[in-house]
Amino acid sequence: MERVTDSASPHRGQNKILVSACLMGYQVRYNGSEKAQLATALARWQRERRLVIFCPELAAGLPTPRPPAEIVAADGDKVLQARGQIIEITGRNVTAHYQLGAWLALRAARENGCIAALLTDGSPTCGSRFIYNGSFSGQRRSGAGVAAALLRQHGIAVFADQQIAELTAWMEQRDENSM
Repeated sequence: MERVTDSASPHRGQNKILVSACLMGYQVRYNGSEKAQLATALARWQRERRLVIFCPELAAGLPTPRPPAEIVAADGDKVLQARGQIIEITGRNVTAHYQLGAWLALRAARENGCIAALLTDGSPTCGSRFIYNGSFSGQRRSGAGVAAALLRQHGIAVFADQQIAELTAWMEQRDENSM
């Protein structure tokens, strides 16, 4: 997995963004697919070496493909507090893998100076506005996945893949303020 950390970059002091690897075209989603529709929108930041491309699930040792997993009767915050679980459609409890992935995402963000994250909504890890309800029926509900929740708890702004315009405006404001 690519991590952009070139300290010799002329953009070294610029604000960076942790981005879900699947949004950049990596086939790392549970079903082996990607969601690369944002790769073009993020190309400038990638050229400026401002993106830290990361997949929490792969970092935590989960394979691709893997069975779908959902947070059951909780949200990311509760899972991090050991008051909720993430279960695969097979019935296997994978909570520990997803918790580890969240902590690894936070570490990657901190080590690389990320002030924001652009994550894939719906995921039990990366969902920031919605997650699935735990019934494997395709029903969504408001809530965040474990990585999105942990990043927010540590002051990193989290945006969903459908919020690229908001992220762009937010980053431009931060860049202006840091000049």
